[in-house]
Amino acid sequence: MISGTTELIAHIGVPTANFRAPLIYNPWFDHKGIDAVVVPMGCGSADYPGFLRLLFNLTNIRGALVTMPHKVTTAGLVDVLSPAAKICGACNAVRRDDEGRLVGAMFDGEGFVRAMRSQGRDPEAASALVVGAGGVGSAIAASLAAAGIGRLSLFDVNPAAAQHLAGRLAAHHPGLALSCESPDPADIEIIVNATPLGMNANDPLPVDPDRIEASAYVGDVVMAGRETPFLALARAKGCTVQPGLDMLFEQIPAYLEFFGFPPATARELRELAQIAIPTASTHAPD
Repeated sequence: MISGTTELIAHIGVPTANFRAPLIYNPWFDHKGIDAVVVPMGCGSADYPGFLRLLFNLTNIRGALVTMPHKVTTAGLVDVLSPAAKICGACNAVRRDDEGRLVGAMFDGEGFVRAMRSQGRDPEAASALVVGAGGVGSAIAASLAAAGIGRLSLFDVNPAAAQHLAGRLAAHHPGLALSCESPDPADIEIIVNATPLGMNANDPLPVDPDRIEASAYVGDVVMAGRETPFLALARAKGCTVQPGLDMLFEQIPAYLEFFGFPPATARELRELAQIAIPTASTHAPD
């Protein structure tokens, strides 16, 4: 029930028809008796810069979830960026701090690392390969670096994108061993597909599965009702795998902490969520 004391979390982007956040957050708020609600707000690119500042003039605004097409634009509109958001050049969450500043953060990568740890795998000192240097790939690379990864290989079909991401990572993590030479997964402990490959049945695989070690941890950002062919092959080899939906649900507790709400677990969020597992694949979470 929305009342005069209800705090708002804006979910901003276009189109709003496929937004899943309200169907995950709001059942949890209701279950916990928290007087807050996530509200979809469709705002186009031309109006967005002015709208964001006006939104945070509301006295009952708690924060904002930001999705396409505004993640990159938001990084230039806030006053303070988290380290992950600086590396990505984008953010997907905004709140106002005690000094009135707008603080932006990026949680896609945090969700990946939390999901990994929930399966008993710690990225510290490990080797990793992230295929795809776009928004979600940059976020995962930044969070792996923050978690103490030992060696990180980046690959993108646009070599300049991988090189630019490596440069931003090196500036924030000068001790990290970085390379952008090859998508070869041989002898790599953590392998991440951060590309859209797998959304369609006939897509090529992001890496050669025959080169993956059985001991590797293999993640995919594509969210699907079925297991992607890439993950199915990795699982058949004996790898521990992480589907895209795991990253979605594991990042939400990080969002809630950022907005100052009580702690939540991915398990309880899954149990309460009023969403169905998608039957069509999507590239990355909202």
